[in-house]
Amino acid sequence: MLAFEEGVLQLNTPCRAGALEAVARRMAAVHGELLLIHPFRDGNGRLARWVADLMALQTGLPAPKYEFEGNKQKVRRNAYLAAVSRAYGQDYEPLADFFAKAIEARLVEAP
Repeated sequence: MLAFEEGVLQLNTPCRAGALEAVARRMAAVHGELLLIHPFRDGNGRLARWVADLMALQTGLPAPKYEFEGNKQKVRRNAYLAAVSRAYGQDYEPLADFFAKAIEARLVEAP
């Protein structure tokens, strides 16, 4: 926990505004590492997604549109889980791509 706090968390929060890809990479690093240290089997994904939402909002971007319900549910959930698996090995790019697309989907909705 201390390594997480003094490393990836301190480097990436508060999340600063910037290019969407850079913000998504910071979100992915924190998300992936937080999932690894969360002590409970249930709720770790929800908590990590909530932190990702807060990070996006800190930059002035909308919270990601995860699309874990409805027509795209299975495809989006599988993409998320595959990206999370890669993040466990500190390969954050698939998860960063997932977050970037999820934020872009929310931006398209904006009036």
